[in-house]
Amino acid sequence: MRQIVIRHASEDDAQLIASAVVMAIGGDESVRKYCGDDYMTVLEELARMETSQYSWRNALVAEVDGALAGAVIGYDGARLQELRSHTFDVIRMHIGTALPFIEDETGPGEFYLDSIAVLPAFRGCGVGGRLLAAMRDRALAEGHERVGLLVDFGNPDAERLYLSLGFTRVEERKFLGHDMWHLQYCRK
Repeated sequence: MRQIVIRHASEDDAQLIASAVVMAIGGDESVRKYCGDDYMTVLEELARMETSQYSWRNALVAEVDGALAGAVIGYDGARLQELRSHTFDVIRMHIGTALPFIEDETGPGEFYLDSIAVLPAFRGCGVGGRLLAAMRDRALAEGHERVGLLVDFGNPDAERLYLSLGFTRVEERKFLGHDMWHLQYCRK
């Protein structure tokens, strides 16, 4: 039986957090479009910051038998613009140009699960579910009434996982050119 440990991230987890963001956004080409060719350097810098969307302060990390296995990033949706401002400033500094318009994926009244990813070697052993449940429970413990996320229409396996953890469909949304379901978990 594999031992799965979920813990608060640290600055030392920046590379894993950056990898999680790449996987969650859809891979290298999707991220390159927004962060430039040196996107891993950009994302690792953002993960080391205290005030970016992808900060280690907003992340939980999973270890399986002592090896880094995955990460989830979440924050109060009311902070989206503040966190995004710091994030976009760093990206602009690296790519030298303004980013294209990006829709708001969350807002006040919702704790938002921004990115989750499990490294390929650890998929299928419960890491994703444990990460999601831990971040959801952290949000509820902090007093949030709703926890939300977006899932691509083309990712029914991920949606099944979210639904199994008590999330329900709230609405359809477009985000980064994709049709998405907005799912929420509401305090019972």
